[in-house]
Amino acid sequence: MDYTRTLAEFCSGITLESLPEEVVEKAKLCVLDFIANVYGSCKLEAVRGVVDRFRRVAGPGEAPVLACGFSTTVRDAAFLNGTMAEAIEAQDGLRFGGNHPVSAVMPAAFAVAQERGRSGRELIEAVVAGYEMANRVAASVHPFHTFSGFLPTGTCGTFGAAAAAARLRGLDAPGMLNALGVAGYLVPLSMAEQLMGGCTVKIVQGGQAAHAGITAVDLAEAGLSGHPRVLEGSELKGGFTQITVKAEPVCERLTEGLGERYTISDVYFKPYTACRHTHGAAQATCALVDELGLRADQVDSIVIHTYGIATVAVGKGLGENPTFVAAQFSVPFVVAACLLEGRMGPDQLTDEFISRTDVADLMGRTTVVMDEELNAVYPEKTSSRVEVTLKDGTVLSRQVDIPRGDPRDPMRLEDIAGKLEAFAGERGKELNRVVELVEDLQSVDDIALLTSLI
Repeated sequence: MDYTRTLAEFCSGITLESLPEEVVEKAKLCVLDFIANVYGSCKLEAVRGVVDRFRRVAGPGEAPVLACGFSTTVRDAAFLNGTMAEAIEAQDGLRFGGNHPVSAVMPAAFAVAQERGRSGRELIEAVVAGYEMANRVAASVHPFHTFSGFLPTGTCGTFGAAAAAARLRGLDAPGMLNALGVAGYLVPLSMAEQLMGGCTVKIVQGGQAAHAGITAVDLAEAGLSGHPRVLEGSELKGGFTQITVKAEPVCERLTEGLGERYTISDVYFKPYTACRHTHGAAQATCALVDELGLRADQVDSIVIHTYGIATVAVGKGLGENPTFVAAQFSVPFVVAACLLEGRMGPDQLTDEFISRTDVADLMGRTTVVMDEELNAVYPEKTSSRVEVTLKDGTVLSRQVDIPRGDPRDPMRLEDIAGKLEAFAGERGKELNRVVELVEDLQSVDDIALLTSLI
């Protein structure tokens, strides 16, 4: 089967009228959540450094760097906005693909929509197309893509960014197919090793994918050709799904249920600024604090029971490179933050907080174990149980099977609007008009009306 061609034909033909109402509403929530995460990332010193560098050296242009007060070229704006979508680690994600589609798709869509003066309805169509592409590519190689050393947000996200950009540039199905072929040649390596080492370069994976996706469309429009079976490959076994996994890909997932089930419907949102694998434990800990009045000074020891992949991905401490990225991917750190502060947000990712002795003390008394019963229900459930032994011998326990933000326990418009207000700080109250425009995005004539307020 020509999987790439089938996907290109479908994604190029999406119209607002063809989309179920719930898909349109979910796309608008994804847009609002993207804006919230941009503001949250602006609080990170590493992000401010990258933005300031580009402010000095990037070329002039009409594409806005959101929440930063300047514009630059389409590709550089997409790179920076993608970096900000990703860095705070509160971005949306797909449980079945291990990827975060927003980080590549949304910045590419916003930059090209601004460039071409596109409407809100055209942005929605491009976002749904981009998510469909990125998510299905990620699902076809999950979980072996990550086990093989790649981060699907950057790799698979490149195809999603290309699909979104192709839509907004007006490419037809053959044009999108060719752009996808070119995109496969430009996919960034996106090394999982960098993330596991706490390296802060990880934050650019979405931006790099957005940049590459737009570049692929530019090159396709310039006349370069890409392979029409770039995803599934040919007899040479050189397709993306073949060369980036140490197992057989499941190419059927590229088109399974296409048009019947939109993958954006399966996307989760995050209430905490940390890897999704930490969220069950974070929610359980916050419940103990909020409902039982648990205080850090009462704690003798903590045991976090969770599923296998979580113990590997986030079961460690901060290691030799105690960056905010290491903190985002450490469930002992996240639980310590929730015990001490009652939350895990941007303020818990500062160097000052990460280096606090009381944080280190709690982490030192925390054990993470793989629970066979919890592992048996993964990935249908991403369960974690936090057991806290107090200094008086009392044991408190709380288990979360489906973390908040999952479609089965969704975050709604008011939740994401609250997230935007919290992440935006002093500007939060000024952004009510942004929420109103996103809520009725399909009626916005020019996306510049929205970006001018961000």
